[in-house]
Amino acid sequence: MNVHYAFEQRVLNPAIRAGTGINMVASKIVEPLVDLDAKANPVPVLAISWDASPDGKSVTFKLREGVTWHDGKPFTSADVQFTALEMWKKHLNYGTQLQRDLEAVDTPDAHTAIFRYSRGIPLNLLLRGLCDLGYVVPRHLYEGTDVLQNPANTAPVGTGPFKFSRYERGQYVIAERNENYWRKGFPYLDRIVWHIIPDKAAAAVALETGRVDISPYSTLSLADLDRLKNDPRFEVSGRGMEATSINNTIGFNVRRKELSDVRVRRAIAHAIDIEYFNENFLYGLARPATGPIPSVSKAFYPGGEPPYKFDRKVSEALLDETGYKRGGDGFRFTLKIVPIANGEDIPLFATFVQQSLRDVGIQTEIVQYDYAGAIAAVNKDWNFDLSLDWHRFRGDPAISTTVWYTSGSPKGAPWTNQWGWTSDIADKLAAEAAAELDSVRRKALYAEWVKVVNDELPVWMATERVDIAATNKKVQNHHNTARWDSSDFHDTWLAN
Repeated sequence: MNVHYAFEQRVLNPAIRAGTGINMVASKIVEPLVDLDAKANPVPVLAISWDASPDGKSVTFKLREGVTWHDGKPFTSADVQFTALEMWKKHLNYGTQLQRDLEAVDTPDAHTAIFRYSRGIPLNLLLRGLCDLGYVVPRHLYEGTDVLQNPANTAPVGTGPFKFSRYERGQYVIAERNENYWRKGFPYLDRIVWHIIPDKAAAAVALETGRVDISPYSTLSLADLDRLKNDPRFEVSGRGMEATSINNTIGFNVRRKELSDVRVRRAIAHAIDIEYFNENFLYGLARPATGPIPSVSKAFYPGGEPPYKFDRKVSEALLDETGYKRGGDGFRFTLKIVPIANGEDIPLFATFVQQSLRDVGIQTEIVQYDYAGAIAAVNKDWNFDLSLDWHRFRGDPAISTTVWYTSGSPKGAPWTNQWGWTSDIADKLAAEAAAELDSVRRKALYAEWVKVVNDELPVWMATERVDIAATNKKVQNHHNTARWDSSDFHDTWLAN
């Protein structure tokens, strides 16, 4: 099977770096303790069962027996212990937050791992987090080395259905069938080749000519996805992407005098017609968001309506109320917009925001950086007024969402609260919800938290959507789990 690969990575070790570009390849080679089924419920992979103590301070995983690493060594609890303490806790983005209170991993036998926490962790948070942040790598290849520089990071050794074969930079990655895979009779495929095609137009041609069978994670242009959905050879949909969603975001640098007034932030949100942007720029693939927890999250979504519907009169009235009247040139003040181009829609959104704010008397300057420069300008230098970006929800608000609002983030850390905004109430609710063991109470706390951050608006989650994959219909058993593009493909096959 041939796969379009747009996000070439420096490392392919998902135990030290989490991200779609890494998981797209590594999840077929390296396995997590748990994954998700089609309904986004945790299911066993390397762990076959789990049990938490009543106080949530210990979680016991029973591990699968008879599993071997691709180099023939046995998989044991020592591998889980080492990976959790030396990688997830110390280096893995989002993993360091998830495992912040992890003190030890006991290994009473080769197939039992007991995670010890200094304070209780909700089991549903841990399990959902481990789907993306619980990949296990072999202790015997990493112990005693600099784990960040280990050559296995680019030539991974795992327990998965496919074995790493070759990586030619700028060209392809190849993985071959694991003949000793623990799921007997699997995988069906003999080989997966990821073709590195960063150009979107070239990738669409590769799909249409049969050079690749799948283009995952919205890596084709929006125009091509819209066109190909009418081609009977392909399925173009968000099926199998339900466990994650994306928001277009506007972050407000509240260190700026005008933006420190919440009425100005609300006025900006009211000035932007998100429904129009969705229909005319995103090809109807998105919807206005109701807050930072998306509607696809059945466990946490609090419901409600978009809090800032388009209304130019309301926007103008709020701005007038703050005292920022239009000057002789028709403008009230000028803001600097820094777009972080995670996707092709970000520059489009920047222009749309600029045009929308001009109509209510706010002049803007769009400052274009390359991706690394934009990340630094916003998170390290705080050299922005409005930051346009993507937020990706990872199944539980405590994993990658509340950090956008919680105070105390290290300066320079991307996708955290770099806005200069603080709220004791929001911090308290986020902390209580992250530690709450009762699932009903936990959802209620997050609903309270959403009300606070929607009202104060340090970040506006403007749109909500899921990723879209384009898949040739000869691919069978595809997108049959809730995070399929980051799953293992063990039961996937190609029809003639």
